[in-house]
Amino acid sequence: MTSPLIAGIELGGTKCICILGSGPDDIREEVRIPTTNPEETLAAVEAVLGRWSGYQALGIASFGPVSIDPEAANYGFITATTKAGWSNTDVGRRLASHADVPLGFNSDVAGAALGEGRWGAAQDVGDHAYVTVGTGIGIGLVMGGDPTNGLTHPELGHIRPVRLAGDDWAGACPFHGACLEGLASGPAIKARAGKPAEQLAEDDPVWDGVAHALAQLAHTLVLTGIPRRIVMGGGVMTGTPHLFPRIREKLVASLGGYVAAPGLDPVEDYVVPAALGNHAGPLGAIELGIRALRPVATSFTRL
Repeated sequence: MTSPLIAGIELGGTKCICILGSGPDDIREEVRIPTTNPEETLAAVEAVLGRWSGYQALGIASFGPVSIDPEAANYGFITATTKAGWSNTDVGRRLASHADVPLGFNSDVAGAALGEGRWGAAQDVGDHAYVTVGTGIGIGLVMGGDPTNGLTHPELGHIRPVRLAGDDWAGACPFHGACLEGLASGPAIKARAGKPAEQLAEDDPVWDGVAHALAQLAHTLVLTGIPRRIVMGGGVMTGTPHLFPRIREKLVASLGGYVAAPGLDPVEDYVVPAALGNHAGPLGAIELGIRALRPVATSFTRL
């Protein structure tokens, strides 16, 4: 059976990746567009979509927060975001109207989680979490093979973790200060250390606090009872592999033996790097488009 050709859009805070294909072994074209202001960026995406032909659906995995309830008046919108100028921006409906094909729409991390579940590090489990640590911190939760869409998509990047003893730094999140994103995202690391993560030595003391905060996130995810694996990606995790053993060690210590699930042991198989690397998001957008073609999927065409 031939896989459908999909136009996928991963709209990130710094760049937008447009991808045409059906999976990792069939990528016809990939176009990168800087994420500037909404009109300029979305017009550039529309130009790419207008040049492509033959795709059967459009998948969009967008930075957020985003409205993912198809019944909501603002479905497909970016809502109250930290990205200047993008709050209350119509992404889904605008691009779906332009493309005139069924739309699959969700957060960028939900898309990446689906990509890792279909082709990457979570292919053998039906329930997993994808954590991206970069410009922001986002979490995509997949349960029974589907994103956990309820009131909204998960926003665990803004939980308030237990602080490292003696650490009273105010944090960098404009909404919550010392939430997870305010303590461990790329901008937070730079604000605290005075230089970006990729320029810090492995033994820089900043990493202990970053690993502590991310282990607190993993602790919270374990206690939801959902993920059988936690996959971690994004610019910070990709560039600093030494973080993984620190996070695992701190997770085990934080749990204190409370959760005795077989899937947690060994922890090296529970908290793992993203197998798709920076392609998790774009491939996840393709998977969202594939799902939009299923009879049970909610989608819309030209409005």
